[in-house]
Amino acid sequence: MQQSLSINQLEKELGYPRNSLHSYKENREPSAQRLIEISLFFKVSPFFLLGIEDIDSRPKNLESAFERLSEKQKKQLAELIFRWIESKI
Repeated sequence: MQQSLSINQLEKELGYPRNSLHSYKENREPSAQRLIEISLFFKVSPFFLLGIEDIDSRPKNLESAFERLSEKQKKQLAELIFRWIESKI
């Protein structure tokens, strides 16, 4: 079930001053920090909020998400997993 959320309610949830998000409807653009905070709140990418990415373009499973990573990111992920496993033993 999806609930409606007013802009004022969203501002309150995120701790923003009243009417700060309304200015983005006009001609102001959000800072990168605000864009990330809002995207995290809604669990979407900043690119989706900017209209650059379709919500359906997100990976559907871990394997497809892994395939999208660069080699460097895959190595970082492997190191992170290894450290996590070591901490559980």
